[in-house]
Amino acid sequence: MNSAYHNPVLLQESVDGLNIKKDGVYVDVTFGGGGHSREILKRLGESGKLFAFDQDEDALQNAIDDDRFQLINQNFRYLKQYLKFYGIRKVDGILADFGVSSHQFDEAERGFSIRFNADLDMRMDRSNALSAFEVVNAYSQEDLATVLFQYGELRNANAMAKTIVSAREQKPIKTTDDLKTVLGKFLPKMKENKILAQIYQAIRIEVNQEMEVLKEFLMQVPEMLNPGGRLSMISYHSLEDRLVKRFIRDGRFEGEPEKDFYGNISVPLKKVGGLITPSTEEIAQNNRARSAKLRIAEKI
Repeated sequence: MNSAYHNPVLLQESVDGLNIKKDGVYVDVTFGGGGHSREILKRLGESGKLFAFDQDEDALQNAIDDDRFQLINQNFRYLKQYLKFYGIRKVDGILADFGVSSHQFDEAERGFSIRFNADLDMRMDRSNALSAFEVVNAYSQEDLATVLFQYGELRNANAMAKTIVSAREQKPIKTTDDLKTVLGKFLPKMKENKILAQIYQAIRIEVNQEMEVLKEFLMQVPEMLNPGGRLSMISYHSLEDRLVKRFIRDGRFEGEPEKDFYGNISVPLKKVGGLITPSTEEIAQNNRARSAKLRIAEKI
């Protein structure tokens, strides 16, 4: 693995959480630089098997030469469909690290980072039609405000959306610097980077349908896991973490959990241990780990 591609967060803790069996079948749904996958393979025996998913073609350069390993160049929302293609109906563990890879942040032309000027893109799968340019230049004021408020948790989302719509009527907002200039009055010096990060996060989540993908993925997990199989998930912002926590607790994203005939709560997963966060040492070595939260669940 090229360590510059992505420094895996909570590596030991997340793989420990899978409670790996030597002859088990496991899935890393966010392959990236392959750090978590390599650690899983270290713990598998000769008859074990690991499947990995990544929709970003750049991740294919990190593929692992191992007969026990299969990399699938697809979004993990298609987990069940592609595992079935390979004859896999049940697995013993699934690992997910929902963070944007260091590589994607560091490749200026991808448009993910507030550090570089680049075309408004932010697509994890560059074959997708929807990019940040379309969100910023074609969404209605109402839809833009919804994106900024729901996914960026920005209190002045309505005013931001109105400013964007007014500016793009004069000329298209083509680059990340264009967007910063348009929203300059909302970026006080002391908070500029924090607010920009929230704006970028909101647009990126919309472009890549991250919340919908996460929900689709989680709904497939109970069916795909063997009894006693583990789910190990690292999230980086409260929107993801709330969905993950709620699904583990209730088996759904809204409403009351299902109950059996006797009124007992009936959910497919149970949490294992408590919330795990990176150590101060790991955060010192990798600043992008600072907001990571690891939750582990087991199929009942």
